[in-house]
Amino acid sequence: MVSKAAQDTLTIDPVAMDIVNRVAAGCDLSGDLNFEGGLLVQGQLEGHIRVDGRLIIWSGASVRGRIRVMGDLYLFGQLGSPNGGPHDTSLECEGMVYVSKSGVSTGTLFARRLQMYEGAQLKGPFHTLQVNDRLPVLRDVLVQPPDAA
Repeated sequence: MVSKAAQDTLTIDPVAMDIVNRVAAGCDLSGDLNFEGGLLVQGQLEGHIRVDGRLIIWSGASVRGRIRVMGDLYLFGQLGSPNGGPHDTSLECEGMVYVSKSGVSTGTLFARRLQMYEGAQLKGPFHTLQVNDRLPVLRDVLVQPPDAA
């Protein structure tokens, strides 16, 4: 008798998850972007991106650049360029990263925790953030001019 393994399930409820922003399928958005609340990406997103909530990258969608997520990341699509390396994209996640069976990451991930589902592809490096770790985003770092002698 062969027993079936229990199947993992990810439940996405945009209302309960405070997903109040959306980049729809067919849309291309790039630049220095800040989102208040959660974000659902179904199109293409690129740039310096800050999400003050959860980020959901849907199947068929892609996100590239320097990204900071203040909540959890749900990866069903592409993080980074399909042929890109770990320096192409970096994402810092203050919460948990969930990579589904259709999710692919070629970028560098920094997060407190990672959960991968069967079939998930993590092609770039993963670094665990400790409780007091917080990585600066380049534009958040104040550059001090050298003292004049």
